[in-house]
Amino acid sequence: MGIVYEKSTNKSLTEAISSLESNLKESGFGILWQLNFKDKLQEKGLEFKDDFVVLEVCNPKQAKEVLEENIHIGYVLPCKMVVRREDDKTYIGMTSPEALIGLFEGSDLKEVAKKVEEALQNSIEASL
Repeated sequence: MGIVYEKSTNKSLTEAISSLESNLKESGFGILWQLNFKDKLQEKGLEFKDDFVVLEVCNPKQAKEVLEENIHIGYVLPCKMVVRREDDKTYIGMTSPEALIGLFEGSDLKEVAKKVEEALQNSIEASL
């Protein structure tokens, strides 16, 4: 996988977010925060064509583990996921925890990152 993993679905934006939230919960993850860039940019008087919702998701147990190993990994936590619309299609995606952990020298957390990535990918697949 590259830095971005993304799949398309026929669900609406709202349905995709709801489904993703439910599937994340089954894997021990929760959504801590979400922001729709389209709405935020419109608040600032800027037009943005499509919905682009950023979700920050976290599994507290795994976050604690990586932070105890290397506090600087907190700079890329929580995990980012996106649900967006483009050309009347909905996409669900994420940035790769494995790729991001790999940016930190001396990190022995590849296995944790791999587990997190698999759980997030499975949540995406189950949400399609």
